[in-house]
Amino acid sequence: MTEPASGIPAASATVPADPPALAGPPSQGPTPPDSTPLGSAPLGSAQPGSAQPGSAQPGSIQPGSAQPGSAQPGSTLPGSQHRRLANESEALLAASSAAVVAGLAGLLIFFGRTPPLWGGVSLGLVSAGAVLVLGLASAYIGYWRSRYQPDQHWRLGLPAWKFIVDASTVALVHALIAAIATVAVFLLLQRSFQGLTVDIYAATVGMAVVSGLAAYWIYLSVYDISTRKLSGLLVLFMVMSIVASMATSQDPKWWEYHFSQLGTVGGASSGLFNLSLIVAGFFITTFAVYLDRDLRSLIAQGVLVKPWSAGLCSGAFVAMGLLLAGVGVVPLSVSFLIHTLFASGMAVVFILLLLASPFILRGLPRRFFLVCGSFLAALIVSLVLFYPVGYFNLTAFELIAFVIIYGWIAVFIRLLDALATRND
Repeated sequence: MTEPASGIPAASATVPADPPALAGPPSQGPTPPDSTPLGSAPLGSAQPGSAQPGSAQPGSIQPGSAQPGSAQPGSTLPGSQHRRLANESEALLAASSAAVVAGLAGLLIFFGRTPPLWGGVSLGLVSAGAVLVLGLASAYIGYWRSRYQPDQHWRLGLPAWKFIVDASTVALVHALIAAIATVAVFLLLQRSFQGLTVDIYAATVGMAVVSGLAAYWIYLSVYDISTRKLSGLLVLFMVMSIVASMATSQDPKWWEYHFSQLGTVGGASSGLFNLSLIVAGFFITTFAVYLDRDLRSLIAQGVLVKPWSAGLCSGAFVAMGLLLAGVGVVPLSVSFLIHTLFASGMAVVFILLLLASPFILRGLPRRFFLVCGSFLAALIVSLVLFYPVGYFNLTAFELIAFVIIYGWIAVFIRLLDALATRND
């Protein structure tokens, strides 16, 4: 058999039976795959390297095809981006629902009235109540929905009673922060526009807008909850609630005694102060659940040496939270002894945690333990200045102790967050 002019043996030019050989003139030499002679195949046949209508070629962009990094209509978004968009959509739905409900309530409450910004049945007071109620609903729904996020699946395994307690404290903290902020805003507006009253339509719109904004912020906050955010919310809540109690106290000389005096003078300020202590105490127990998970993660990564450190540390936070709640449950006017035992017990647990931290939390950076020592030294110095030196009174000492305790918590949580981020 005569070999073609190209010098390639005939056997090597034989085309396999599947796919069928294409009709055409014999090859006149080695032809590159993407330089097939024009007309070597009938119209409509598929040739290697040829671009047929509707065919997908490597590296080519076909209409409707999804390319890496390109945004094609109908293309699937990355998981994290899709979750963020879904979160925003749900938050907007919560805000819209809250605004509609608040608007309808405003029409009923303000019918036939021209309410002031603050004072009596005012726009500020009714709006704060709406923010509190609708904020609670928004927080409950958002916190329940957030369990299905990839980094929150562990909460699905919590007992029902624990989830209810956690959801209630998280919801109350958010709703109270929003309500206190609403009161503060309308008080400032009333002082800025003294004597101003609004008609039913302006009051309804204002109430709807305030409630919608509060529900939007609350839903986004609870949906993306974390240990670091919980610590910040705890400090913000305590500061806002205590300042509000001080500003509305019926006893202008309360500071000559101690902070516990705020819970004994009666009126709304005492109720707010005691309620804030109770909510903050149970909020710390919720915070301890997240802290326990973060510490166990560091143990698994080999950062912390002691395998039992997570349980002991989170247990100390639970004890401090329950003792703080006890301070609010039993005001000074009810029982001086029990109230003092709760307050002193919280301080003792905190001091023991500071003293034992180099042993319990072995593996953390040495700088953290130096910070712990400085916080403990500051607490001891302030105690000596209170008694026996008498440089300042009990209120000042309690204020300094508050700053030291919550300042240490903030530093501790930020350090854990930095370690987790670095190891990730």
